[in-house]
Amino acid sequence: MGKLIIVSNRLPFKIDIDKDNNPELTPSVGGLATGMRSIYKDYESLWFGWPGFGEENISDEVKKKTEESLEKERCRPVYIEEKDIDLYYSGFSNKTLWPLFHYFMEYTVYEDSYWEAYRRVNMKFAAEISKVLEPGDRIWVHDYHLLLLPKLIRDEVPDVSIGFFLHIPFPSYELFRLLPWRKEILEGILGADLIGFHTYDYERHFLSSARRLLGLDIQMNRIKLRSRIAKTDSFPMGIDYDKFYNASLKSSKKPEEERSEIKKEIDDYFSHHPDSKIILSIDRLDYSKGIPNRLIAFDHFLSKYPEYHHKVTLIMLAVPSRSNVEQYQMMKDEIDRLVGIINGRYGSITWIPVRYFYRSLPFENLVELYSSADIALVTPVRDGMNLVAKEYLATRVNGSGVLIISEMAGAAKELNEAIWINPNDKDEIAGAIKQAIEMHGDEQLERNLPMQKRIKRYDIKRWASDFIKSLEKMVASQKDYLSKKINPQITEDITNKYKQSGKRVFFVDFSGTLVNLEGNIRKGKSTDELLSLISEISSNEKTDIVLLAGMEKEKLAELFPSGDYTLIAEHGLWIKEPGEDWEITTDEQLSNYWKEIVVPMVHTYTDRTPASVLIEKDNSVSWHYRDSDPDLVVSRAAELKDELSSLVANMNLEVLEGNKMLEIKNTSFNKGRAAARYLQKHNYDFILAIGDDYIDEYLFHELPDETITIKVGLSKTFAEYNLESFEEACNFLNELVKADENI
Repeated sequence: MGKLIIVSNRLPFKIDIDKDNNPELTPSVGGLATGMRSIYKDYESLWFGWPGFGEENISDEVKKKTEESLEKERCRPVYIEEKDIDLYYSGFSNKTLWPLFHYFMEYTVYEDSYWEAYRRVNMKFAAEISKVLEPGDRIWVHDYHLLLLPKLIRDEVPDVSIGFFLHIPFPSYELFRLLPWRKEILEGILGADLIGFHTYDYERHFLSSARRLLGLDIQMNRIKLRSRIAKTDSFPMGIDYDKFYNASLKSSKKPEEERSEIKKEIDDYFSHHPDSKIILSIDRLDYSKGIPNRLIAFDHFLSKYPEYHHKVTLIMLAVPSRSNVEQYQMMKDEIDRLVGIINGRYGSITWIPVRYFYRSLPFENLVELYSSADIALVTPVRDGMNLVAKEYLATRVNGSGVLIISEMAGAAKELNEAIWINPNDKDEIAGAIKQAIEMHGDEQLERNLPMQKRIKRYDIKRWASDFIKSLEKMVASQKDYLSKKINPQITEDITNKYKQSGKRVFFVDFSGTLVNLEGNIRKGKSTDELLSLISEISSNEKTDIVLLAGMEKEKLAELFPSGDYTLIAEHGLWIKEPGEDWEITTDEQLSNYWKEIVVPMVHTYTDRTPASVLIEKDNSVSWHYRDSDPDLVVSRAAELKDELSSLVANMNLEVLEGNKMLEIKNTSFNKGRAAARYLQKHNYDFILAIGDDYIDEYLFHELPDETITIKVGLSKTFAEYNLESFEEACNFLNELVKADENI
């Protein structure tokens, strides 16, 4: 097994250059750096990321020393030019993607120069990573800064194993489609084999966008791409639970003189107000965290419940972030104003309602705050995960404390026992604070213990390990799909059998196998090329061709009028050999009484599903929904199949699910039976069958064992071999035709 390559915007170290031009590496603090450190130390790994400065800003000596120090930590720098840092990071990443993905359309900037820089930086990452790739390597790409990277790497190294994880929300289709570069971003992410999200909601939004914008075939969480399958899944990121729990235990045993100034201040306050409660909120200063909403709600709480004046204090820590961005400066001014209003309105000489700190704190001081707080107030208006909620719970070593959490935080999905609130509902937040203050210790334990067990069990190491294992399973399943793929050696073997045969027949499905969609034969240059190919096959006296389709016999005959080949129409009901009339393929007496029930039923779904079409044939009814809303038809098709299931068993019918269509037909005929009936009248020593749809599985299953069967497209199949697309199918048939010329 090869090495694991981890890729993120920043390396997991803060790099400082001392006065002697020597680099000093300090491990970064945070969920990703902490969690991945445990993984990449266990594997033969490399970590790629921006070191924090441009290559042009350091001397060759410093650059060499830095790279040597990083190499010891198995890290590789990706230098970003100074001109691109602002455009790529502050620009496209944080002025375009960040606000849009967090539902702040009003802050989203669509700027071509940002996009071009974003592309350049992603290409730079791809170029650096490609230099070290070897067979068997796995790549794990992280977050919204590198959405294009999976495809860029795959374009260079198609067989590499790639995982991608998004650490922020993926927005709904209605928001995501606002991006001018939406398709490029989706295609970039889909370069990965496994695509991970914190919650199923984000996964569902991604799948919806991929289905709607790219027209992809998605079954459950598997996405059919041209040459492979990609899979999505949710992996809720955890924390280093033991680290926080043990630090909290240690903090509780610290002598008073070793405690931080904040902790001493809290202890002093409690000594004078033993019945008071502390509410804690800790956030990076960002508009997605809902800090102004939280302050407005706390003001409302103090107004609505004056009995709690002097009995509760909100300690609010805001960690500085992107202070050079206008929206963040305006938000800080708003927070300062709201804190001043609350403290001026309700405060006194002995009581400050809001104690506000605008700074970062060392880990030990954070743990002291967590362990001192009676209530944690976590109210983001949109958050990918929010690890603060989990960190607070991990520090509650005696099981006490109350967590109030926004339902818009990804972490809420795992923390059902917490008090959930809508971050935009100040009355609900005020009520939740009152509920938390009055909550008895037994109820606190009853709520907290299950959550603590859950986040302890699924910690950061488990999160990372599960993703890697899922990636490995996905790669193994890819090999199962690719094992049937026709390669040059298989092509040569089939060609040799073809050349050595005396009499041959090709059973070829039409739509999806020779053309992309029904009717495409009428359009463009491909018309002449396709008809020429079919004519060339059928003109060879040793080779017969049988064209199969689901369409009506009249339409199929109109498309192929020459009569030099056999046609099988309506999924095997009708057959027409050269120079003969159409014949029905079943000896059973077919009755259409069932249409009186089925057709009105399907009409109802057609009326309720815009752009869908009902086609009534001689002995079948089909419902096509290729042009309908792809999310809507998933549920509509499932509903119709379920409604039909109670009818078909009693009416000798079956429901076939084809390429964006459902067909209801009699069970007495199918493509396979029609092909077998044809073979009863003809003798061949070379039989080839090729099709793309679930309906073609009847063909593969019914034909003799010696038949060479080929499925076009990736899916489970009875077929022996696989081709990726209809273009490949046409090329393959062309190769066989040319083989005759070389004999």
